[in-house]
Amino acid sequence: MKIGIRLAAGLVGPLVMATGLWAVAGGNGGTGLGNGGGGEASDLKGLRLASVSAPAPTMTVPTGPGAVRCPRPTKTVGSADELQRAIRSARPGDVIRLRPGTYTGAFVAQRSGTRGKPIFLCGSAQSVLNGSGIKKGYAFHLDRASFWRLVSFTVQNAQKGVMADRTNGSIIQGLTVRDIGDEAVHLRSFSTGNTVQYNKIYNTGLRRAKFGEGVYLGSAESNWKRYSGGQMDKSDNNLVRGNVIRATAEAVDIKEGTSGGRVVGNIFDGSALGGDKLNDSWVDVKGNNYVIEGNTGKKTPQDGFQTHEIVDGWGTGNVFRKNTIDLAGGRGVGVNDTVGGNTIACDNKVIGGQLTKKGGCS
Repeated sequence: MKIGIRLAAGLVGPLVMATGLWAVAGGNGGTGLGNGGGGEASDLKGLRLASVSAPAPTMTVPTGPGAVRCPRPTKTVGSADELQRAIRSARPGDVIRLRPGTYTGAFVAQRSGTRGKPIFLCGSAQSVLNGSGIKKGYAFHLDRASFWRLVSFTVQNAQKGVMADRTNGSIIQGLTVRDIGDEAVHLRSFSTGNTVQYNKIYNTGLRRAKFGEGVYLGSAESNWKRYSGGQMDKSDNNLVRGNVIRATAEAVDIKEGTSGGRVVGNIFDGSALGGDKLNDSWVDVKGNNYVIEGNTGKKTPQDGFQTHEIVDGWGTGNVFRKNTIDLAGGRGVGVNDTVGGNTIACDNKVIGGQLTKKGGCS
């Protein structure tokens, strides 16, 4: 069963729009949900039909500052084996170009570029990294590999789309990330100073809708022992900019222990949101000292943005400004600050409700 979602006109971001900046293959992405045997029923519990085989969001991905261009390739690959070899042997300054085609497997980068000579992996929307199914693995893993540029290809059919562990100074740009079991892009395990920009993300949460975040920063306190040696996962100073995101959980989930990041100029489509009773806002801020600015969102079960204190002293010092919030029937408010100590500017615009529970702003 294919379900189409028609979005109201006018849902655009504050950045300059560039028609056809990236071609997106929409409407034909299979999800591989299995044949109904074994544990399929439990895996699909709570899955919203709007996420199954839904076409791509219709909004054009913004363009703006900081976009990188791929240099002339030093290596060109056309098969999964060639790609694996190119990644394993990559050196600073390498530029790997993906020919159009499907590259099936789990791809792991463990070599780093440098600040002056990053490693590029570049393709087109027709260059597809196809994972091992929505219940298994990462389609692309930056595993202690820094200064990479992942640019303008498609990632699909994996439990998690792009995972970054202990990566610094990397850029994830212009990707289409779709048909993913859990979250689409995750910066984890002290990943710092990275940029996730100008991507189109949709059809997340096909394994478990409540885990279907668009972009996930850091780790939950319950996972610190596993992923950060029992310490706070200080995945700090990351930038999430100019993405179009339709996810079953938060479009951007900012975890406790992270700080100093920016979430700016994104477009949030909340029509698939609500995979769990806790997935009721586009952005959930549990970290400190973030700037959430110039984002545009439409439709939410509850609030546009929320703050929460999971760890004492966290979820505060954040600034919300110049966001356009269309609740479109949501029962809550534009910014639900449950913690306090956050700045909610009066230049946020709310349609269909009030900005805060008490109606105030600063």
